Amino acid sequence: MAIYANLTADQGSTFESSIDVTGSDGSPLDLTTYTVRAQVRKSYNSSTAVDFTTTRDSSGNIGLSLSATQTGNMKYGRYVYDVEIESSTGTVSRVLEGQLEITPRVTRP
Repeated sequence: MAIYANLTADQGSTFESSIDVTGSDGSPLDLTTYTVRAQVRKSYNSSTAVDFTTTRDSSGNIGLSLSATQTGNMKYGRYVYDVEIESSTGTVSRVLEGQLEITPRVTRP
């Protein structure tokens, strides 16, 4: 079952966050053989999505990021997101989900 966490990103700024994934025994999950994917959508039914850039390592850490261009192109407001991992055998697990709030910017290029 996924952990639920709300995130906040500033419109027009680079966003970075990380999460730690543990196995059923509570130890860090070696993610080197896993595929990680994560998306943001305005709603669960939206046909368009923004893809997070993801990283993963052997100590169970997943890095998530959005570029300043990506957040700058998003209208301010609330979005939904989730993060999934897929094992080399094809098992898919959602590890994180929640809302992403894009706060409006004042200064523009």
